[in-house]
Amino acid sequence: MDNVLDLFDQTVFDGERATGATNLLQVVWVYNQAVDIDGLRRFHGHLQQGRLSRRIERSPLPFGRHRWVSPDNGPELEIVSTPRPREEFDAWLGAQAGTPLDAEHGPGWHLAVLPFTDGGAGVSLVISHCLADGVGLCEALADAASGRRDPVAWPAARARRLWQAVCEDGRQTVHDIPAIRRAVAAAAALARRGNEADTSDTPAPAVPTVEVDEVVSLPTATVFVDADEWDSRAAALGGTANSLLAGLASRIALRAGRLSADGSVALTLPVSERTADDTRANAITNIDITVDAHAAALDLRDIRTTVKQALIRSKDVLNERWELLPIAPLLPQWLIRRCVGVSAGSASSVISSNLGVVDPAAHRPDGTDADQFIIRTLGPGVTKATMHRLGGLLVVLAGRAQGQVFVSVLAYQPGDSNTNNDLRRNLSGALSDFLLTSTTGWSCPESVGAAG
Repeated sequence: MDNVLDLFDQTVFDGERATGATNLLQVVWVYNQAVDIDGLRRFHGHLQQGRLSRRIERSPLPFGRHRWVSPDNGPELEIVSTPRPREEFDAWLGAQAGTPLDAEHGPGWHLAVLPFTDGGAGVSLVISHCLADGVGLCEALADAASGRRDPVAWPAARARRLWQAVCEDGRQTVHDIPAIRRAVAAAAALARRGNEADTSDTPAPAVPTVEVDEVVSLPTATVFVDADEWDSRAAALGGTANSLLAGLASRIALRAGRLSADGSVALTLPVSERTADDTRANAITNIDITVDAHAAALDLRDIRTTVKQALIRSKDVLNERWELLPIAPLLPQWLIRRCVGVSAGSASSVISSNLGVVDPAAHRPDGTDADQFIIRTLGPGVTKATMHRLGGLLVVLAGRAQGQVFVSVLAYQPGDSNTNNDLRRNLSGALSDFLLTSTTGWSCPESVGAAG
């Protein structure tokens, strides 16, 4: 089994190392009854033997490709001994997101359970995006809940002698030279187009400068929508479940003022390329489209057609940002920091990511169905300077589980107040634009509040 990191995986890892920010996924399960701790321990043990049981070992060459190796030790299961009110669950989840994770030295993920004073419990799994994308994570969860072990056995850490590692990684670099040449040519073409755009009459969006850098907390918001209602509204507007999510993302962007110079919304849609026995952490490509957010709430047919055409085109034409990946291992950290936004698209782009239907096995960390399930994306440790260099951030992540569509949003807009309440208002307003009714809160039926 080839354990050399995929170029996109290495780029994600190097980007985190250069910026100091960690891109995390957090899985949340909520039970209205007590969690079976023995079942959760089995789940935890299966995760340690599954596709998440690996870490990254750097090449001894400054320009070399890194490799997957077996972890030296596994993360511990955290069981909170003192129950807390369900109202404190959000704060606890935020604290879990601050768990130190390291895809290189470990641990790369952390599982914890919090009992509620009303008899229920919440479970959190936080994981570095360097180890898995959303689809890969869902597959890993389903495998662990079903007791399926990963057949891949990665080499032990530090198994190669220094001279062997230098020779092997040098040969890998020589093998990559044709792709590196094509990437340099693509970068030059991209730079020329950028210079031409800079000399046009179209004004660039104003980005506030940052005099003193500081770590910022990125606002998050999560809602649940009945899956039948979601499908019904999509059909009524001439769209699909996926185009409805794209339309919703565009309306959130409109309310947040995250628009291109011409008033449109630039959407980036991650598309899974994961195949059977795929060992990549992030087996995705991106398609980029431009939509009219003003029309989206009235008619989804244009978005549906645009997405379909972009998907067809992506099968024949490689995303130009992916063409640049072969030069990523050659870049020094200071230059990676300057290029941190290249995988996300333009400074005003919006990411709309649809996980689709989540395998029901992934809902059962203790062997029984949780009452709620979500996955959300987080960015602890990101600084204001990085956010301003990136041009801000808006990520809308959705998936379907247990008859509901969960929608999780992560956002930051330079110059705005950037509070959770602001984001909730934008999300709630965008849902209302589509006549969608959502719920918030954590499960217990009598305490779930309506929004939208």
